[in-house]
Amino acid sequence: MNLRAIQAIYRFEMARTRRTLMQSIVAPVISTSLYFVVFGTAIGSRIQHVGDVSYGAFIVPGLIMLSLLTHSISNSAFGIYFPKFTGTIYEILSAPISYGEILLGYVGAAATKSIILGVIILATAALFVPLRIDHPLTMIVFMILTAFTFSLAGFIIGIWADNFEKLQFVPLLIVTPLTFLGGSFYSIDMLPPFWQKVTLFNPVVYLVSGFRWSFFGLADVNVWLSLAVTMLFLAVCLAIVAWIFRTGYRLRP
Repeated sequence: MNLRAIQAIYRFEMARTRRTLMQSIVAPVISTSLYFVVFGTAIGSRIQHVGDVSYGAFIVPGLIMLSLLTHSISNSAFGIYFPKFTGTIYEILSAPISYGEILLGYVGAAATKSIILGVIILATAALFVPLRIDHPLTMIVFMILTAFTFSLAGFIIGIWADNFEKLQFVPLLIVTPLTFLGGSFYSIDMLPPFWQKVTLFNPVVYLVSGFRWSFFGLADVNVWLSLAVTMLFLAVCLAIVAWIFRTGYRLRP
């Protein structure tokens, strides 16, 4: 394995985060804190507890998952799209480095940035509400799996996109709405029976539910089912990336 090449891509991507610290870290943390203050105050005054957890604490896993999903995708998508846009992708493809090593460099950096952001948001939330984490190992597993899975999804989007509008299309118009409707701010048990069944078709429900279980032991669906769905996403994304590299889809003229 060409570790130097992986390290070079990884460090380049991480350096881009340092150059855009306000946009990459500070702005998402402030935005998430505002979500927390607004939703926690406005809705928390009407819903004081969900189970034995205060509403303010209940929404923290959902907010962290919202940031993980959106920023994993955007970090990875922009990371691979930009060399395509500038034409330097052909230098990477012609270098003595395998497709798997390219993938590790870009996806590893995107996932690392998202996990760092998630940890900062978790620490920030702890300033507002008393948090508990009943299953810290499960929390770490869900965080890492989600970050890598959606960084892979972002990598696919970055390959597929041929302009900046398409680059933003999936995160803004598909992922963010699914996250808001995926139980980030409520338990699906609060919904009417029909909409509870409809919501179960939203894959984000399983991610949020499993992640929330790791905090409070509360879940809308079985935690093993949540883990299985996350692993299924990962497998699907890996299969699509393998197909892209095998066929050269939008990588080779």
